[in-house]
Amino acid sequence: MRRRIAFFGSPAWAVPVLEALARAHDVVLVVTQPDKPRGRGLKTQPSPVAQAAERLGLEVVKPRRLRRDAEIADRLRALDLDAAVVAAYGQIIPEALLAIPRYGFLNLHPSLLPKYRGAAPVNWALIHGEPETGVSIMRLDAGMDTGPVFVQERAPIEPGETAVELSERLRDRGTQLLLEVLERLETWEPEPQQGEPSYAPLLKKEDGRIRWDEPARKVYDRHRGVQPWPGSWFEHGGKRVKVLEMRPVDGQGQPGEVLEVGPEGVRVAAGEGAVELLAVQPEGKRPMPAADWARGHGVAPGVRLGGG
Repeated sequence: MRRRIAFFGSPAWAVPVLEALARAHDVVLVVTQPDKPRGRGLKTQPSPVAQAAERLGLEVVKPRRLRRDAEIADRLRALDLDAAVVAAYGQIIPEALLAIPRYGFLNLHPSLLPKYRGAAPVNWALIHGEPETGVSIMRLDAGMDTGPVFVQERAPIEPGETAVELSERLRDRGTQLLLEVLERLETWEPEPQQGEPSYAPLLKKEDGRIRWDEPARKVYDRHRGVQPWPGSWFEHGGKRVKVLEMRPVDGQGQPGEVLEVGPEGVRVAAGEGAVELLAVQPEGKRPMPAADWARGHGVAPGVRLGGG
C-alpha cells in the first residue's frame, strides 16, 4: 500500500532513505534545513536532501525555525498524511506537529534505544568501545528519542569500522525496516522502550583530542568514532595535527612519547600499548605520511606529543 508521507531530513546520509521512500510511497513534501554556505568558497547551497528532492521532482520547504513557522502545521494538515518520516533532520519536531499525520512521525535512529539517545549515537557507541549496536524504528513523542519502538535490530561493530561506515550500514538496514513498518502501520503497535537510557550529544571539537594516557584500544576507538568530524588530533609545537589514519600496535613508554619513526609510520606510546600514526594533516597543510611529517618537524624517539 502506498502511503502519503512527508519526509524530514537534511544531510547526505538521509538521501538514500528519501530515495527509497520515493520509490515505494508518495512523498508529498520534503522538509529540510535552509540553504547554507558550503565548500571552500562558502557558496550558499541547498542541503543534500533538498538537492535530491529537486532531482526527484518533490516539493521542498526549508523553515529556518520549525517551532516558529506558523504555516507548517496548516501545510501538513492539508496534505492528509499517513505518516511523516524523520532521518537526521537537524531540528526538534514541535509537539504540535506530532499528531498531524494519521500514524504520527516515524524516526530511523541508529542505536538500540534507549541506549544512545541524541544526535550522535554511532559516534559515541564507537568511542565507548561497544561490541555491538543496532538500529531502531520508533514513533516520535515530545521527549528526546523517548518514543515507543516498532522494531529493533542488533548489529555487531566490525573491528576497524569507522563512524561513517557504520552509520551507512545501519542506515541501509534501517531503511529496509522502515519500509516494513510503513506497510503494516494499521496493525503494528510500537512498544515502550525498555532498559537504562544513555545519551549521545553532538560532538565538539574537543572530543577529537587524543587522550594519550588512555589504552591504545580506547585511543583507536575514539579515532574511529570522531570520523569525519572533528577527527583525531594532537598538538605539537603549538599547532594542531590531525590524524587521518592510525592503528593500535605493541609498545611501551610514557603516554604521548614517540617510540619509533619507521618507514610506515610513527609509533606513539599510550597509557597501555601504543598506536602507530600512518597519515596526518598538519594545521594549514595537506595530508601526508606521518613519517614524513615527523622527519620534517624533528620528531624523533623520546619526543612527547601534546594532546591529553
